[in-house]
Amino acid sequence: MDAHKHFLPGGNSLEQLDLSVLVGPARVVNLAPANPKQLLTVADMGSVESLVTPGSRLLFRTDWYKRYGTPAYRHELPRISLELAEWLVARQVALIGVEPPSVADVNNMDELTSVHQRLFRGKVVIVEGLAHLDQLSSAVVEFIALPLKVVGGDGSPVRAIAIESM
Repeated sequence: MDAHKHFLPGGNSLEQLDLSVLVGPARVVNLAPANPKQLLTVADMGSVESLVTPGSRLLFRTDWYKRYGTPAYRHELPRISLELAEWLVARQVALIGVEPPSVADVNNMDELTSVHQRLFRGKVVIVEGLAHLDQLSSAVVEFIALPLKVVGGDGSPVRAIAIESM
């Protein structure tokens, strides 16, 4: 998980995050299978678009975690477009979770910075490196992703879990 401080000087650090954002219902947005270097756009939101409201938590399923351990996992990842980042902020999304190790191209510093900063300025929490979203059968799950309380920290591993209704 990245704290806003990760890309915004003066942004919130880990211990300043509102924990209520990190626990609650989350919608699984099925974009699988994503293509290498795919730029995820508003058009990819499809029928989910009308369900995104202020405070929403969105988990982007791309099945990208299956490439973990390969060069493609880091260097060919599907990523959030600036257009989609702006759309998420305009809809006051609280949290997004993605399967790749980043929401943007780690080899393109301009893209990496602009997408992170846009999301962070819009108060969106980012959880990266999720896995096994393909094992979820529910469209909405209870999501929990709590970081370590690293005072002044700009990022932390989390133990992310999704609970399906019984």
